[in-house]
Amino acid sequence: MQIGNREFNLKNNTYIMGILNITPDSFSDGGSYNTVEKALWRTGRMIEEGADIIDIGAESTRPGHESITAEEELERLIPVLTAIKKEYDVPVSIDTYKAETAGEAIRYGADLINDIWGLKYDNGEMAEVIAGSNRPCVLMHNKKEAVYKDLIGDTITELGETLSIAREKGIASDKIILDPGVGFGKTYEDNLRVLNRLKDFNVLGYPMLLGASRKSVIGNALNLPVDERLEGTLVTTILAAQAGYSFVRVHDIKENRRTLDMYYHILNLF
Repeated sequence: MQIGNREFNLKNNTYIMGILNITPDSFSDGGSYNTVEKALWRTGRMIEEGADIIDIGAESTRPGHESITAEEELERLIPVLTAIKKEYDVPVSIDTYKAETAGEAIRYGADLINDIWGLKYDNGEMAEVIAGSNRPCVLMHNKKEAVYKDLIGDTITELGETLSIAREKGIASDKIILDPGVGFGKTYEDNLRVLNRLKDFNVLGYPMLLGASRKSVIGNALNLPVDERLEGTLVTTILAAQAGYSFVRVHDIKENRRTLDMYYHILNLF
């Protein structure tokens, strides 16, 4: 898969998408990188530590977050995106569910759109923006209420609905990455079940991404605050690699990079 200027070999590789929150209120590191200077420093550090893609989020999507307008989102996003594209030669993803934000970000050089609502937030506008740009996208499972008859089966079906929207609007199948949506529209127990059955989502036939870094499922399982969830995150990263996932979206780049490198050193002996 081509993302920006880089070709990603998705067979027997798990690439790292580094999280760059430029928000004042994200659950983990809100306010830490919300200036251009801080964001550039953090981007450089993540690249040095082994990030393959930088994922910029300009609006918090934590539970109970306050929504902002596309204008506010772009006001935060564009200066940082512009500076990163000028300073670094790295694919850049934009974490947004708003078509207007996605369109402007693409105009300023964004290489990938990461949509937490899986094209279901609007009436097809996001899908049209992505299709028209020919950019790749991450499409995540999400829903307003954690109500399921069969958690895994329903999640697969609902991701299938996302894929139907993508096809209808003309998004090429080789531009799609799917995300089972740990932490979104799911209870604590649901999130554990998804992590336990990551391989099941491969039935959809698309590259998969896991985003579980520092999330509440880890905090609740281990009774730990957000800044002490590294070890739990590393377990989910190995689960993703074992399930054949092509990407993990994480905060702690160095530790996840070393964990994956060790995993593949062992795996490639056989």
